[in-house]
Formats: sequence, C-alpha cells, structure tokens
Amino acid sequence: MKPGVFIASAATVLMLSACNPATDTPTKGPIAATVNGKAISQSTVDQIMKQAAAAGRPDTPETRRAVIDQLALQMVLAEEAVKKGLDKTPEIVEQVDAVRQSVLANAYVQDMVKNTPVSDEALQTEYDRLKATVTGTEYKARHILVDKAAEARDIIARLKKDPSVFARLAAEKSKDPGSKDQGGDLGWFDPRRMVPEFAVALSRLDKGKFTLEPVKSQFGYHVIALEDSRPTQAPPLAEVKPQLTQQLQQQNAMKQVDALKAKAKVEMAGAPASAPSVPPGSPVK
Repeated sequence: MKPGVFIASAATVLMLSACNPATDTPTKGPIAATVNGKAISQSTVDQIMKQAAAAGRPDTPETRRAVIDQLALQMVLAEEAVKKGLDKTPEIVEQVDAVRQSVLANAYVQDMVKNTPVSDEALQTEYDRLKATVTGTEYKARHILVDKAAEARDIIARLKKDPSVFARLAAEKSKDPGSKDQGGDLGWFDPRRMVPEFAVALSRLDKGKFTLEPVKSQFGYHVIALEDSRPTQAPPLAEVKPQLTQQLQQQNAMKQVDALKAKAKVEMAGAPASAPSVPPGSPVK
C-alpha cells in the first residue's frame, strides 16, 4: 500500500481529532499505537482496513503496520500544524469543517440505510419485478478444449463412431482445468458468459448433438456437446435476499435524503440574474 493511499472518510477521522483540543481525551477501547503519548485507536485501524478490503486490498499484518505508520506520520504532522496555529487560520478551519460535514453526512446516510426496515412484502414485490426482467436461454453443455484443429477433428471422428465416450475423451484430452475432471461438464450457464464463437456454435446445436467442426476461439479449438436447454431462471429469493434488502434500504435512504434536500432552503450566492424579457417586435440590441 502506497503512503497516503487510504479511504478518506476513515483517515480524516484522525485528522479531525488532531486538529481538535479534545485529542487529549483518553481513547476508549484497544489502542493500536501511541504517538507522543496520544493514541491511535484499534477501531480507527480496523475501519480503514475494512474499507481497504472492500477495495480489494489484503488485510495482512504488513498492511496494518503500513496503515499505522501512515496514521502516525499524519498525527505528527497534524500536531506540528496545531503548534504553528495553522488550525486557527480561516482557510484550514473551513477545510476541517467541510471534512467534518462530509463524515457526518456519510454517517447519517449509513445510519439510515442500516436502520431502514424492509418488509417481506416489499422484498417479494422487488424480487417479482426483477424476476420478470430475466429473459433468454441457458444451456447445459460439455466441451473438449485442445490446442490444434487436427486434434479436435480426431476427437470429432471418434465421437461420430461412439458419442458416449465424450466424457472420457474430455478427461483424457481437454486442456480446460475447470471442466476436464468433470468430463467436460460446464453445468448450466448463460451463453453470454462464453466467448462469442462458443456461444454461436452452441446456439446452432440440437439437443444431444455435438459440433461437427472444431470451434476456434482465443483459447484454442473446442468440441461442444449440447445436453439440454431451458429458459433462463432467476435465482431463488432466499439466495438474493441479502442483496435485495440492502438495495431497498439504500433506495429508501436516498428518498429520505431527497426529501430533506427538498425541504432545505438553498440560495446560490452570486447567481446570474435572469435576462430581461424582450417584448415581441422590439429590436435586439
């Protein structure tokens, strides 16, 4: 993790406390480190790591040390800024206030999301709406992937003599590690997940048939057998319930945010005055 590359909403919590006389207040809970006698709380580190993990960064002891090192440096520099009185300058006071407002606004929205109840009826309605949008066809198929067209043609020739050996040939010859041990079985899938050449060849097959010519793609040459097809099925509600619940909570929270904004009196300072209307037929100057 490069120095300074942290989730701002977490790191600024420490910045705000460093610019606040209340920094001398004892930290509650476990302490990750102290800087000149002042604590960096474990909860601050945990918060940053949680957000970093959501961005794909690993939570390792080395990464945590890097986070603590960066927070310690930030704390030292913030203390020096306070000693110089920079925290009292109008520009810095304004910036700190803006950061504070951002942190509080985010906290308020997250609190709304977390505490907005979602009824079973609302979940079912949203699930039914999304389910109705699921269209298309999914397939159950096997394939054998090889490097050369000649290999694929040899496999096709053997299948013409005995289609039942497809699974055995896949286990012996396919270079697809994800399916060869299952006899080339790909299970049920949406053809849009596959490379275009594969999807087109599959759509032209009848149930129980296999491709009579090698299908070339960026991965090599495929021999494909179609076992079955069916209309695309939506996952059961129980499987998607957590995601749907969060989605509806976010939607409800944003409605509340929009309502609060609509009630607020917002006046733009220095907004340009509207141009005076010109009576019809008057010359334009």
